[in-house]
Amino acid sequence: MSSDTNTWKMIHAERARVADMLEGLTPEQWAAPSLVKGWSVHLAAAHMMKSGEQTTPMFMTGMLKSGFRFNVMIDRDVHEVGKLASPEIISRLRARTTTTNKPPAPTMAMLGEVVVHGYDIRFPLGITDDSAEEARLACLEMFKASNFPIPSKKRIAGLRLNATDSTWSSGAGPEVNGPVQSLLLAMTGRPAGLAALSGEGVALLKGRIAGS
Repeated sequence: MSSDTNTWKMIHAERARVADMLEGLTPEQWAAPSLVKGWSVHLAAAHMMKSGEQTTPMFMTGMLKSGFRFNVMIDRDVHEVGKLASPEIISRLRARTTTTNKPPAPTMAMLGEVVVHGYDIRFPLGITDDSAEEARLACLEMFKASNFPIPSKKRIAGLRLNATDSTWSSGAGPEVNGPVQSLLLAMTGRPAGLAALSGEGVALLKGRIAGS
């Protein structure tokens, strides 16, 4: 099985898990803040749906309309699709549990999208993470070497990251220890991940997140 084939299997499985989770949310939970600044759970879910529907032509058209400013495009898109009712968001997300379309980005980036944004919804709502360990570890490997659109490689440079609930570790320098979920949140700039981390490198990582 090719690496892309296995990655798509993980993506589809995680999208299905997120859709299942979203179906169980109350209206109050949909309206609650996510971990993404300025985004409600509803907007975070809408963004995940939109990301799953992206194609290269759609992405390039969106970038052109936004003056090739990535964050401007994302903000415009999320507020457009955020007008959709929650059942439609769930239905359209489920429709992306078999397709393999994507923007001009590595397939692995699509896995990071669904896993991390799944955290953005579950974490503030106190919902237990049920993402697959294989998917979480694949995301750690991706983010440790990636600087766009999230500067995670730069953020963890010179640090030794150790997962306390897995055998995964990476880097050299002052240690940052904690569960995989917390490491992923911190690597991707979510301050909420810092509380469960320990080690002499945490202060440096915290400063980098605050400054990003």
